[in-house]
Amino acid sequence: MAGVLMFVMIMMGVNGNAGAISRADFPTGFVFGTASSAYQFEGAVNEGNKGMNIWDTFTRQPGRILDFSKADIAVDQYHRFKSDVDLMKYLGMDAYRFSIAWSRIFPNGTGEPNQEGIDYYNSLIDALVEKGIQPYVTLYHWDLPQALEDRYDGWLSSQIIEDFGNYSYTCFKAFGDRVKYWVTFNEPHGFSLHGYDLGIQAPGRCSILGHLFCKNGESSTEPYIVAHNILLSHAAAFHTYQHHFKVKQDGHIGIALDANWYEPISDKDEDLYAAKRAIDFSIGWFLDPLFFGRYPHSMKALVGNRLPEITPKMSKLLMGSLDFVGVNHYTSLYARNDRTRIRKLVLQDALSDSATITTSIRGGVPIGERAASLWLHIVPWGIRKLTRYIKDNYRNPPVLITENGMDDFNGPFIDLRTALQDVKRINYHRDYLSNLSAAIREDGCNVQGYFVWSLLDNWEWNSGYTVRFGLYFIDYKNNLTRIPKASVQWFKRLLLKETNI
Repeated sequence: MAGVLMFVMIMMGVNGNAGAISRADFPTGFVFGTASSAYQFEGAVNEGNKGMNIWDTFTRQPGRILDFSKADIAVDQYHRFKSDVDLMKYLGMDAYRFSIAWSRIFPNGTGEPNQEGIDYYNSLIDALVEKGIQPYVTLYHWDLPQALEDRYDGWLSSQIIEDFGNYSYTCFKAFGDRVKYWVTFNEPHGFSLHGYDLGIQAPGRCSILGHLFCKNGESSTEPYIVAHNILLSHAAAFHTYQHHFKVKQDGHIGIALDANWYEPISDKDEDLYAAKRAIDFSIGWFLDPLFFGRYPHSMKALVGNRLPEITPKMSKLLMGSLDFVGVNHYTSLYARNDRTRIRKLVLQDALSDSATITTSIRGGVPIGERAASLWLHIVPWGIRKLTRYIKDNYRNPPVLITENGMDDFNGPFIDLRTALQDVKRINYHRDYLSNLSAAIREDGCNVQGYFVWSLLDNWEWNSGYTVRFGLYFIDYKNNLTRIPKASVQWFKRLLLKETNI
């Protein structure tokens, strides 16, 4: 009950705050950066002795990607990282969050490290450090080596914990003298559900409507098994770092969670509880074990024995196994109680376990203007409510906004002049940053950094090249030329401590 009362206080006590914004509105030492992932940026899938990963396999299945594209080239950062680092320097960014492709370090998932892969990331890290840009490294951003998927079904096996620990150790050893911030996993909640419940992302497992959409999988159990193994892998990496590298390297370990804010659709108790459950089944799924050594009570009650047990030994390993919380936040939704549970009866999957229905509409009015993606509504006040929720429920830990941004449509009939005048993106970042500043200054939230998704337009998973998130326009028809959008100058002014209106 106390948790719900806290939730109500947050809901009622936070208002939007937008207007002029400058770097001076953030604490000294606050980090601004951009974010990326290896699979969406690097390309060079068959170079440097890189092994296949589950997304290489997934994109070759017909109908999986909206525009039938692959990320074999992506935006070719593998070959163009030095000039991309120059773009970051021009912007005035403090940091760059990128991921390491596991299959570049271990082409077969395990065994002897691939020196060509290590050399590539050393070159990228050195280029960043030379320009005064701090590397923030994600160890796993969805691209599991295909060899491990073939060998033992990847994240469904507890063997992955040992193999991820070995991979992490190798990365800490090779790069930790210069990398001081490590993110173990990117969006484990989304990865577990999209890959093993809905089957819409790699490895594409599900059992919805009798395996109508997927050949293999069990949607009611596998997401929980995968998430459990991710949590234990995260803890293994954290303790490996503490034991072998912390004293000498003095780095920090965190995890990046996909985190919508869920606003109760009404002030009825049932909807207040529903919104709280929606949060329990998203960030609570991971933060409760990492802070309290257990899964949320609502998950235990609704999932029952399908939820893996956290033993006392596991609880001890999990509790406190992070130095910061990464938050990938883009949008907010309304939540209401699912009274009938018809969806659960029909789908028999994990996503319907929370007994919550989420929607972007209330009384016929959208929660916010939509970006290009159907799921992305622009709701600046949500980031303030979310960070305050984390402060009040998880002892105000250090938080990094590890991703935030919006997309525009990409199409053959959109002219370059229009694409470069991305005023909507400027307004998005201005308003989200204004609310984030208020969360820090007025609410006391311990937020220490903000990473824009993304520096460049890029290959966007199931959407392929149909949307653009970048500050820089990628001319896919002209040698992947990087062209600055209006948002580049806006951020440059912000980061040079000038006032942005």
